[in-house]
Amino acid sequence: MAKSVFYHAGCPVCVSAEHDIINLLGTEQVEVVHFGTDKTRIAEAEKAGVKSVPALVTPNGNVLHINFGASMADVKG
Repeated sequence: MAKSVFYHAGCPVCVSAEHDIINLLGTEQVEVVHFGTDKTRIAEAEKAGVKSVPALVTPNGNVLHINFGASMADVKG
């Protein structure tokens, strides 16, 4: 089974959501991408439809935007 991908930028809202997602789904079901440590994945997230972070992209391509923390424009700086 493919993993969901959780994208975030490291802000308090994002970190809190990351903990909740991991607790709900488990680390084996979620790949966490922190744009503060890996900006190379920004284009991938945008291509998947991520408009703001934190966001979870499910294995079948649904994008779940969670409790607005930052727009992708803010993330790209």
